[in-house]
Amino acid sequence: MKQCMDSDNLHRRIKKIIGQLNAIDRMIDEDIPCENILMQVNASKSALHKVGYIIVEGHLENCIKNAIEAGDSDEALNDVSTILEYYSRI
Repeated sequence: MKQCMDSDNLHRRIKKIIGQLNAIDRMIDEDIPCENILMQVNASKSALHKVGYIIVEGHLENCIKNAIEAGDSDEALNDVSTILEYYSRI
């Protein structure tokens, strides 16, 4: 089965997010002002949201497209519905 996403890109992004979270943890210990910490929290949330977007985009462009081309449109549509439900919870 063909991979649905660029795993190297995702791993790189996740490592960056982990670094951001570690920095937030240090900021809390260093008594950094709340607004500065919240800016970093928001940046981490945005970065994580982008990871989710990349996963959805890759799945649509590869897996769903392949399923439709293989004549499995009902399964593909159910899959899209499930993905949208999960992703909308973020």
